[in-house]
Amino acid sequence: MATRPPVGLPKLSKRARVLLTIAAVLVLLLLLGARFLNAYVDWLWFGEVGARGVFTTVLLTRAILFVATGLLVGGALAISLMIAYRTRPVFVPVSGEDDPLARYRSIVVGRVKLFGIGIPVLAGLVAGVSGQGNWETVQMFLNGSEFGRTDPQFGNDIGFYVFDLPFLGWVLGWVFVAVVVAFIGGLMAHYLFGGIRLAGRGGSISGPARVQLSILVGLFVLLKAVEYFLDRYNLLLSDRNSLFTGATYTDLNAVLPAKLILLCICVFCAIAFFVGAFLRNIQLPAIALVLLILSGLIIGVAWPAILEQFSVRPNANQREAESIERNMEATRFAYGIDGIKYDDYSGQSEATPEQIRDEQGTIPNVRLLDPNVLSPTFTQRVGRENFYGFPEKLDIDRYEVDGDRQAYVVAAKEINTEGLAANQQTWINRHLVYTHGNGFVAAPANTIDRALEDANSDGGYPVAGTSDTQNPTGAGMRVDEPRIYYGELATDYAIVGGREGEAPGEYDTAQDRSYLYDGKGGVPIDNWFNRAVFAMQHGERNILFSSAISEGSKIMYNRDPRDRVEKVAPWLTADGDPYPAVIDGRVKWIIDGYTTLDNYPYSQRTSLGEATADSLSGVAAQQDSEINYVRNSVKATVDAFDGSVDLYQMDKQDPVLKTWMKTFPGMVKPESQISDELREHFRYPEDIFKIQRELLTQYHVQNAQEFYATQTFWNVPQDPTSEGGLDPNSDAAKQPAYYTYSQSPWQNKPHFQLTSALTPLNRQYLAAWVSVSSDPGSYGDMRVLRLPTSGSRQLEGPVQVQNAFQSHPEFTQDRTLLGNQSVDLIYGNLLTLPVAGGFMYVEPIYVQQRNAQSYPQLARVLVSFGGRIGFAATLNDALDQVFGEGSGEAATGPEAGEPGGDSGGGQGDNQQDGNNQTDNQQSPGSGDSNGQNGGGTGNQEMNSVVEDIQSALEKLRTAQEEGDFQAQGEALSELDAATRRYEQLQNSGG
Repeated sequence: MATRPPVGLPKLSKRARVLLTIAAVLVLLLLLGARFLNAYVDWLWFGEVGARGVFTTVLLTRAILFVATGLLVGGALAISLMIAYRTRPVFVPVSGEDDPLARYRSIVVGRVKLFGIGIPVLAGLVAGVSGQGNWETVQMFLNGSEFGRTDPQFGNDIGFYVFDLPFLGWVLGWVFVAVVVAFIGGLMAHYLFGGIRLAGRGGSISGPARVQLSILVGLFVLLKAVEYFLDRYNLLLSDRNSLFTGATYTDLNAVLPAKLILLCICVFCAIAFFVGAFLRNIQLPAIALVLLILSGLIIGVAWPAILEQFSVRPNANQREAESIERNMEATRFAYGIDGIKYDDYSGQSEATPEQIRDEQGTIPNVRLLDPNVLSPTFTQRVGRENFYGFPEKLDIDRYEVDGDRQAYVVAAKEINTEGLAANQQTWINRHLVYTHGNGFVAAPANTIDRALEDANSDGGYPVAGTSDTQNPTGAGMRVDEPRIYYGELATDYAIVGGREGEAPGEYDTAQDRSYLYDGKGGVPIDNWFNRAVFAMQHGERNILFSSAISEGSKIMYNRDPRDRVEKVAPWLTADGDPYPAVIDGRVKWIIDGYTTLDNYPYSQRTSLGEATADSLSGVAAQQDSEINYVRNSVKATVDAFDGSVDLYQMDKQDPVLKTWMKTFPGMVKPESQISDELREHFRYPEDIFKIQRELLTQYHVQNAQEFYATQTFWNVPQDPTSEGGLDPNSDAAKQPAYYTYSQSPWQNKPHFQLTSALTPLNRQYLAAWVSVSSDPGSYGDMRVLRLPTSGSRQLEGPVQVQNAFQSHPEFTQDRTLLGNQSVDLIYGNLLTLPVAGGFMYVEPIYVQQRNAQSYPQLARVLVSFGGRIGFAATLNDALDQVFGEGSGEAATGPEAGEPGGDSGGGQGDNQQDGNNQTDNQQSPGSGDSNGQNGGGTGNQEMNSVVEDIQSALEKLRTAQEEGDFQAQGEALSELDAATRRYEQLQNSGG
């Protein structure tokens, strides 16, 4: 039967082809232009921090993977299409006048090069874009190190599972994709050109089509055999049992043998397909395929399910014992909790005042300042100008000042352009004038300023000093370069430097707005090309046309210390809480970097996001990814003035770090280059400690039977000071870990350490207390005080202690007075401290008025020990209530001395006078001969102000008791005015 000649597409005119080409180029530029722009901006930034090697290594690896995966998939498809086209039937029968394939066939034949090259290129591009993202897997394979530990099942070095197996799986996956794409392409081509026909009885397939498709199916089945072989090793990461990670009894005795059997069947099936391709007989491949499917269902699915149901579950504690033991050993090593020391601790104490007097390591250093509460206080009392501010959460570190070593609440006084007034919100102000912060602020964590104190005083403030350009030693630590260009609040770009007389000049206290940045930080923006690039990058034409940008101008971006570290070392997970420290006269941010894995054999998987989440705010949340290995392998610093990033090796034994050090040589400095001063300010990081304590709640048990029973598991208590924290059935956040400068029972002097209480599973009483040291000589030493969980008397846990505080009669009475319609009560951190054979709980209580300009101030201190509770305005008085008269004074010192320095403005340099006084300073006029405010000199003006403050406080209490809101408002106004006069006198040295 005659057929219609194929109808091809009309040829395009020359003009149409030119227009289409231009349109394609424009589309390509729109799609790739932003990528090229971002790449150039990143290239400039990596040059600024001296890490172009990282940029080029990652870029080159991505480019090679893009080409490799693109060629693999696109090439396989091209070969398959070419074979199908060249082996097409000469004469193609049609099914009738309206053959649906005739038009498409003619189109393809008329543009055979376009389709034969274009389709594979498009497939290759898609594959390349997807494949280039796995650069880390490839680099870990190329530079992998051995662990020196073997798995208990196959005897392979752990490095095989960490570095080699993921790469082999990745390669196998892309070969699978290439074969499947080639099969689909060949199938469609043969159908289009008549090699496969569905018309007629049962359809038909040509010899070349049968050969090509059978070989591709055979290759697929052969690859499946390789997958079964590799799957045997992946069983060591099985999650079949919800209690633990690793190969279970069923995996080892049913699934593992099944993998080997299915591997052999796959090889047989592949041979059958290869043979059937040339015998013109599809019965043998069909039988092989049916055999493969049935064996997969019976051997791979049914048999393991039967063994699990009828053999394992009825005897799970015995059957899974070996697997649990393997899991316990691997988990302890992978999370670094295998070297923990456990001490039995009764927690029962009948301490006398004399014994408390001997506790000089802990009680004098009790932390009264909560860094998660006091950021508004620092902002109002130390920030001064409205464009300076502090992060939501302050930090804790330790310093030695005048021979006295203790904990300090520290912060960098950063630029905060969000605080600019409406008339300051210009582009020049935001990006060229208010470019940096100024000062390092520190306040002794155990000291408050009660210069306003009388018998009924309701407030105390941090004794905060500031080291800045005007007073480099104001905080007690000398800072030669206090300007803060890089910090947690620097979320926007800044343009700095330039030629004097052309640049507007950056606001700087010491230079009166005439300062021009002269550091090495920033990327040059004094040429027109870079100006155009950054104008497009930020969508800001002012960058291009502003005359304020002149020779020597630089642009600073990616200014957050955590972001800078993660960008320089993309293989690291940065701790969520960077903190500033004074190192060699400069302010440097210290950031902890973790190497993590998710494929350590038998190690328990845990969610990074969930394990590190607690009630703290102002801390960067970790991604909710699964890990089963973590090391604090790197300590990083970011200079607050020039943004320079330094990475230091912290764990010499970590094979993962060794791998990345080989990948990026020279980026991580050896541990020997860490200076003693820098090491003194290393803190054991919070995030890894939270992960470890989460695992410790289960992996403190000693044997598999105990682990399986779960009866002795512990729990991280919920934070009783957070919303819903007193309800055991609520979904309240976990209690954070707390840094303390204290002396534990096994120590002979105070140590800076990170601590946490632990409770039994689903119970509220205390089960254990864990601490890890941050001191250089004992850094990372973790110790657990294990408490008896049975007996007639169990120790109260944090939630139970908080409930006891809430029901204490004096606290209940004062809570009504302190917290009312105009004042909020804020519960500070509830510290759990081992003291004199027992545990002492200390919680500061803050008050804050409900208005825009108010800030928290310490009002009361709660203490609990052995069921006895103290509640007073000072720690000394609260200790006296718990232990007897004289205990507080013996432990913390007499109520004498002055508030150490400039608590109001942060510019004083005398705060060390009161470092050993917890919160027991006298008011001006008390007769103290050392009072800098003239208390012993009869300063009438100051005494008058203090009397006004006391009078206003008395009026406020009377109004609150009577419920007279109008009188309360008047009293608050008088108190505010008197307090301002006091601060003015104090700042002027009055």
